[in-house]
Amino acid sequence: MINRTIFLVGPMGAGKSTIGKMLAAELQLPFADSDKVLEERTGADIPWIFDVEGEEGFRRRESDVLRDLCTGPVRVVATGGGIVLAAENRRLLRKHGLVVYLQASIEQLLERTSKNANRPLLQVPDPRARIIELVRERDPLYREVADIVCDTDDCTPRQAAHRVAVQLASEDSPPG
Repeated sequence: MINRTIFLVGPMGAGKSTIGKMLAAELQLPFADSDKVLEERTGADIPWIFDVEGEEGFRRRESDVLRDLCTGPVRVVATGGGIVLAAENRRLLRKHGLVVYLQASIEQLLERTSKNANRPLLQVPDPRARIIELVRERDPLYREVADIVCDTDDCTPRQAAHRVAVQLASEDSPPG
């Protein structure tokens, strides 16, 4: 039985929200998406927050949401791709749960994000170059906090959720 919150980290397009919902169902836990919680609290979508408050304002709000999600019931939490940028967020993730890094190839990330205009960091002339830059910057941070790393390229979201559930069961078991 899982007795700690599961935080899913990784780049945009890795499948955190989709896999997170399936993982939560498989583990019979509630699900929360930190970006959705942020939007519900502010009454504004993420692109609007970026436009009005900039990335710094968004990151401040994102950290507030994470602090709140670290308390309360055990659940599965899909985080925003940049949650690991702040050292305090990395500390909170490690302290308050098990962290799963969902990774995917640049090609998969590009394909999965190409039809979604709700990604302010990809509203650039060359989204592929931007994804490469973000992954290069953030991959070491994802790995720093990760208890488990799961590649999402070669499987369906349901298969990935099941893989993570199996890994979590062994990770969360007391040593025998």
